[in-house]
Amino acid sequence: MLRLYLDEDVDVLLAKLFALRGFDCAFAAEQGHLGWMDAQHLEWATATRRIVITHNRVDFEALARQLWSQSKHHAGIVLAVRRANTHELMRRVLPVLAHYDQVDWQNVVMYA
Repeated sequence: MLRLYLDEDVDVLLAKLFALRGFDCAFAAEQGHLGWMDAQHLEWATATRRIVITHNRVDFEALARQLWSQSKHHAGIVLAVRRANTHELMRRVLPVLAHYDQVDWQNVVMYA
């Protein structure tokens, strides 16, 4: 079972849809992380071994590059194109998540 974390930019309905499919999915609002900086979201997700799902491509690409240059790790990042329909977003993200198990997601950045 993959462990996921949705930052505050992602619709919480997506967390419920992931949970229905057996994913362990946490999201920013339920964790009390609203207003956090992107680096804080990524640090928390890394510490709890969760793959971040976000719409914030620019900032998370930069954070991934920064960690890479410092030989530091993250638990994985999915950069999801913002869509009006959350169900369509789910259909786009599911195949991306299927590429790796939790351990193999380390330092991977994928686009959905």
